[in-house]
Amino acid sequence: MITIAVSKGRIYEDALPLLAEAGITPIDDPLTCRKLILRTTRDDVQLVIIRATDVPTFVEYGAADMGIAGKDILLEHGAESLYEPLDLNIACCRLMTAAHKDAPPIAGRVRVATKYVKITQRYFAGLGIQAEIIKLYGSMELAPLVGLSDCIVDLVDTGNTLKANDLEPRDLIMNISSRLVVNKAAMKMKHQAIQSLLDQFEKTLAKRG
Repeated sequence: MITIAVSKGRIYEDALPLLAEAGITPIDDPLTCRKLILRTTRDDVQLVIIRATDVPTFVEYGAADMGIAGKDILLEHGAESLYEPLDLNIACCRLMTAAHKDAPPIAGRVRVATKYVKITQRYFAGLGIQAEIIKLYGSMELAPLVGLSDCIVDLVDTGNTLKANDLEPRDLIMNISSRLVVNKAAMKMKHQAIQSLLDQFEKTLAKRG
């Protein structure tokens, strides 16, 4: 049995066509059932539905053989212990700084609200800017509005949420897409089955161009 960890939401929805090409279609719908382990149309593959931030942990410790996670999550987690064979080019967005539209350019010491503490620390250190990082788990756009921070670091897709809160994207930190990661022990113990899936995913990605 191959277990693939994936999170609900955009990544799951974007991954479904890719999984379907490999003959993997969930029999149970996570949107209408409460099951966290989903059977699929392949008897040898099951999906586990977990929080996006937990995907690297499940794969690292072998609770899942493979996983689909955003590059932002992998960098923040520290995924050096995982194989990352494929960029699936799904759930694409940008990790950016953002500030109130009337805020001056960042200079000197800055206070930043984000859930990406490690990435943010590395980014501002690379610029030679002293940054005080405030970790938040949500409602990031609120931080500059109430004076909690000078700016934020967060994922930006359309930018509509920023605009609705009088914020604007500033500097691009990196482009983000979802990656396929594999547990190193599973790659050895279940090599043929996992490699077969990797080959199928590669073919599908090649067709998409």
